[in-house]
Amino acid sequence: MAIEAPLSKFKKSNLLIYIGICIIFAAWFGYDGYINKKFIEEHTEDGKPNTTLMFNQKSPPFFLAGAIFFGICFYMIKGNKLVANENELIINEKKKIPYNSIEKINKTWFEKKGFFVVTYKNESGKETDFKISDRQYDNLENILNLLVEKIS
Repeated sequence: MAIEAPLSKFKKSNLLIYIGICIIFAAWFGYDGYINKKFIEEHTEDGKPNTTLMFNQKSPPFFLAGAIFFGICFYMIKGNKLVANENELIINEKKKIPYNSIEKINKTWFEKKGFFVVTYKNESGKETDFKISDRQYDNLENILNLLVEKIS
């Protein structure tokens, strides 16, 4: 029986908030820089825009680029998950850690800070630490319990 830990709502929500903030700022600064006549008059000196008006006119494309960047990040990570099956721990369908290569699990900070560290031997025999956090994945308690059961 495989246990899945999908990408956390924390991570997804933060990216959506970043997208929203970038779009709001692009609209706000674009409105003030090009449409709001009162704002334009207040920030024009001798027929030339001051730095505030120039910022409001030039920044919206950068905020929109930021929104697009965060949208691409969201699209790239939306399917990420952690899967603990009968033989191995699979991270984002790319990295596989067999249970017999796991040396130890440090769950000291799991209750307080929401993460644990898996120490395992990689393909070349070198000890490697992999930190798994509840800010990255949901349902970690079930994954941790299965990992402890499998390596005990």
